[in-house]
Amino acid sequence: MRTILSILLFCLAGRGMAVAQTGYDICVYGGTSAGVIAAYTAAKMHKTVVLVEPGNRLGGLSSGGLGYTDIGNKYAIKGLSLDFYRRVGRHYGKLEQWIFEPGVAEGVFKQYIQEGKVKVLFGHAIVGVTKNSGVISAVRLEPSLVVRASMFIDCSYEGDLMARAGVSYTVGREANAQYNETYNGVQMRDKHQFPDGVDPYKKAGDPTSGLLWGISGAPLASQGTGDKKVQSYNYRICLTNDPANRIPVTRPVGYDSTRYELLLRLLAARPSGNLWGFLKFDLLPNHKTDINNNGAFSTDMIGMNYDYPEASYAVRRRIAKEHTKYTQGLLYFIGHDHRMPEHLRNLMQEWGYPKDEYVNDGHWTPQMYVREARRMKGEYVMTQANCEGKETVADGVGLAAYTMDSHNCQRVVVNGMVKNEGDVQIGGFPPYPIAYRALVPRASECRNLLVPVCLSASHIAYGSIRMEPVFMELGQSCAIAAAMAIDRRVPVQEVDASAIRNELVRDPLADGSTPEILVDNDDSASVRVEGEWVREKHDSYGFSRLVAGSSSGEVKFGFSVADAGMYALYVYVPKIQGASAVTGVSVVTGGKRVDAAVPTGKLQVEGQTSGEWVECGKYKLEKGEGYVGISNKGADGKVVADAVLLVRGK
Repeated sequence: MRTILSILLFCLAGRGMAVAQTGYDICVYGGTSAGVIAAYTAAKMHKTVVLVEPGNRLGGLSSGGLGYTDIGNKYAIKGLSLDFYRRVGRHYGKLEQWIFEPGVAEGVFKQYIQEGKVKVLFGHAIVGVTKNSGVISAVRLEPSLVVRASMFIDCSYEGDLMARAGVSYTVGREANAQYNETYNGVQMRDKHQFPDGVDPYKKAGDPTSGLLWGISGAPLASQGTGDKKVQSYNYRICLTNDPANRIPVTRPVGYDSTRYELLLRLLAARPSGNLWGFLKFDLLPNHKTDINNNGAFSTDMIGMNYDYPEASYAVRRRIAKEHTKYTQGLLYFIGHDHRMPEHLRNLMQEWGYPKDEYVNDGHWTPQMYVREARRMKGEYVMTQANCEGKETVADGVGLAAYTMDSHNCQRVVVNGMVKNEGDVQIGGFPPYPIAYRALVPRASECRNLLVPVCLSASHIAYGSIRMEPVFMELGQSCAIAAAMAIDRRVPVQEVDASAIRNELVRDPLADGSTPEILVDNDDSASVRVEGEWVREKHDSYGFSRLVAGSSSGEVKFGFSVADAGMYALYVYVPKIQGASAVTGVSVVTGGKRVDAAVPTGKLQVEGQTSGEWVECGKYKLEKGEGYVGISNKGADGKVVADAVLLVRGK
């Protein structure tokens, strides 16, 4: 292990780059999920590391309310990102879990910090950067702290280190024409939209009375036009209906009921029988929620965040406070305003703030959902073409898999009616690689900085990439790249992406443990299909799944064992109707065959956002080749062959 005790001479022969400093090998700014994983990875790669977090909590949004994980396709998530969901799963007695309580997530992030022996500096926001000849030597932090390092990784949601280092970035939406896209810029579409006829004026039918709160009087630009508007922010809300753990929702200071007049008009035009009509009310374990925006009027505070990305810390705090007041006021309005339908008021009053969450922050998350702020203009810009597979990069160091997703950016008047603008939800494409070049600045601007969160992407491509599991994956890749840049004495731009990928395959958990063996039905070189099986592309692990036809058949998932020993076998079972009560599974290794019947007909997938890994027992695997077979022999319903997983016992 190389520790910097006094002066590290970081030389790049022939490039005119030298950094003399005392401090750390790697400084990670931002204790988000990406920041924790990056810091842990750097420590495991025997680098001295410090994690700087401006707030007082680890995990960012993953521990700040987003417990109903957005990902799209679990196949895309590898390494320590997947390990996070495995650790959460162990807490709940499962292999992995993607739906969890905020406090559980925070506890897992603390585990990483403790195991990596990472030094964390809480309550220190960046105020300046010392940079010479394209190399950062130090960051200056509030109130009067200087941190020196050889490499820096900006894991903040806002890109504050990146910006202060003089790296180029953009805010807002590009015009479609800039990158030959179709879903960027102004987008008037039909999702999360008001029905026709909802009046925007304070006095219905009277434009002279002024617009209701939250509606802009600006004219609507043409479709695809670029602007500086930022997709809306909100809070992912954790409530509980457990009376023993519930704190009532009370009237917040500064409450203004006129802010919610549009909700009443929306319900008059489109009545709702439950709270789901305007709140995405996803359930977490132990009677808790992850509530997100849903519909035309909900938790998104549309149009009130444009200044946030580049604002001072004081202005950001004011914007966050306004979002808190709006959201808490909305909850109070739903449950207490006499104009709300009685059945909705009664339903809302069943819920309150959980006593056991955010105990140091008044039982309200300190993490506003900053969906998008600055976006770097790096060596490569990810665009819609990457998402749709029309352009594929060769230097991928992570996968994204989510829909191209943007929340609304403004609320305007169109033909005398209120309308939302900016929401885009376009999916249907498989996982795609994220370029390493999109994680590093241009070499002319900075040579020892990596940016896995505010990465280089167009607005609409960023909407697909910006998921917490992906940020963790990219955080790990950036930490590996930083360590390699130090060891090889090269700028980050000259680190070989294939070397990063090889390290992720060789040591995915950064702890020297035996990598697990995953075989998906789409791994054509390893899978043999016997009999009649139908390929389906929805609700699968990876790109597709195989469903058994009417005749008997077997899908053989071939594997190669490098380290003999005891392995737990899991098969992936999607959520399907009419599943067979049991699925036939066999394991062949060392010339021996073991058969098992796995119960799948009444599979419960609580804690998952899609299917479930089902354990099929533990097997002693010999070094060499073998296979896992899934068959429909004796089945009384649908049998799916999707993916198999072998995990070495510890």
